[in-house]
Amino acid sequence: MPTPPLAGSTTGPAALRPLIDTVLTALHDGAQRRNGPLPTGGPETVTHHTRTTTHPLIPDHGTGPHEALRTLITTLTEGAADPAHPLCTAHLHTPPLALAAAADLAASALNPSMDSWDQAPAAATLEADTAAALAAEIYPHHRTPDALITTGGTEANQLALLLARERHGPVQTICGANAHHSITRAAWLLGLPQPLVVPAPTGVIDPTALHDTLIRHHHRHLLVIATAGTTDTGRIDPLTDIAELCATYGAELHIDAAYGGALLLSPTHRHKLHGLDRAHSVTLDLHKLGWQPAPAGILAVPQHTHLDPLHHHAPYLNADDDTEAGLPDLLGRSLRTTRRPDVLKIAVTLKALGRDGLAELIDRTITTAHHLADLITKDPTLDLHDQPTISTVLFRPTHADDHTVATIRRTLLDRGHAVLGRTRIDRRLWLKATLLNPHTTPHDLRTLLDLVNNTTDELTKGHPRR
Repeated sequence: MPTPPLAGSTTGPAALRPLIDTVLTALHDGAQRRNGPLPTGGPETVTHHTRTTTHPLIPDHGTGPHEALRTLITTLTEGAADPAHPLCTAHLHTPPLALAAAADLAASALNPSMDSWDQAPAAATLEADTAAALAAEIYPHHRTPDALITTGGTEANQLALLLARERHGPVQTICGANAHHSITRAAWLLGLPQPLVVPAPTGVIDPTALHDTLIRHHHRHLLVIATAGTTDTGRIDPLTDIAELCATYGAELHIDAAYGGALLLSPTHRHKLHGLDRAHSVTLDLHKLGWQPAPAGILAVPQHTHLDPLHHHAPYLNADDDTEAGLPDLLGRSLRTTRRPDVLKIAVTLKALGRDGLAELIDRTITTAHHLADLITKDPTLDLHDQPTISTVLFRPTHADDHTVATIRRTLLDRGHAVLGRTRIDRRLWLKATLLNPHTTPHDLRTLLDLVNNTTDELTKGHPRR
C-alpha cells in the first residue's frame, strides 16, 4: 500500500478533496438510513449494528481510505442522535453551523498546536484577538479584558475556581441548588471545601438565603457562583442583586453563563444579563447558543493580569530568552499543552454572521421556544411548567404520573421518533425540550407534541390517539 498522503501543505487539499466527497456522501447516506432524530431499537440494537458493520476495527490488511470512511461514517451517522433534526431537543447539544464545521476541517488539516508560537504563529494571534474581543463583549467598560478558549463550561468553571484559589487560598465556594454539577466537581478536584448550597426554590438563587449565608461565613474568602441559564430550566439568577451582595460582603463572583451568555449578542434579550460585567470571571459556551461544533468554551476575565496564575514554564516551549526576544508565551492560555485551534470556527462564525446575524439566530430560537410554550398552554392534555427564559421548555401530560412520563421519553427514544430530556422540578418529573435549532418550524413543534400525546394514550389507554 502506498504511503498515505498528508492533509497539509500545498498537496494536502488535492488529497482531501476526493476524501471529503466520500465523507459527505456517507453523512448523507447515514442520515437517510436513520430517517429520524435517533436510530430505532435502543442501545442493544444500535450496539449490535455498530459492532457488526465496523468489525474488525484493526484488520490485518487495511480496506483503503474510501471504504474505511464510507463504512465508519455511514455507520456512525446512521446511529447518531442528530441535533440538526427538529425533534432532537433533549440537551444543550447544538446543531453546528455548516460554515463552522467547514472551518473545523481547516483546523484539523493545518493542525496547529496552541502551546507554542512556533507551532501556531497565525493561530496564536487569531486566538488572542478573538478571545479579547469576546471578553470585551462581556466587560465593555474594562481596558484589558481577556478570555481563554476552553473545552466547555466544565473546564471554564474549573479554571474560575482555580484562579480564585490562587488569589486567596482554599476559598469557600457558594452556589445555588440550581448550579451546574461541574461546580461541585471542580471544588473536589481542586481540594477546596465542599460548596455551600443556597436554596433556589423558584429555580434561581434566593437572595435572602444568599445574604444569610454570606453573613454566616463573611470571615472567610468567599466565591459566589451564579448561573445565567440553568441546565434544567434555562433560568437566570438575579445577577445584579447577587453582585450587590458580593460587593457588600467582600465576596468574589463567578457567573456560569455557559448557556445564556450569548444573549449579549441580541439587543432584544441582552437585558436578561444585566450585571454580568460585575463578575470576576464568566463562563460562556458557544457550542450551546452559538451553534459551534464542540468544543467552543470560553472563560472571560475583566483584566488580562487575572490570568497570570496560569503561567507555566517549560524551557522547550517558552524559554526565557525566546520570550524576551518577542516570541509569545502560550502556555498560560490553558491548563492543556497540546490543543486544537478551536478559535478558528468561532472567528469564522463571528466574521461571517456578525452581531446582526447571530442576534437573528438567537431571537428566532427563543421565539420558537415561546411558540412551543403557547402550543402546550392551549393543549388541555398537557401542562406547561413555566414560560421559557431562554429556549428550554418543560412540560408533561396532565394526568400522567412520573413513571409514565419517564416511560414516554424512553418509548420515543427506543422508536427513534423524538429525543426529549427529563428533569425533576417541584418533586415532579418533567419532559424537557431544549430548542437550539433555528430551522425548527411550528409544524415540527406540533409533531413533537402529537408524538407525546399519542404515546401517552398508548401507555395509559392501550391505544394511540387518532
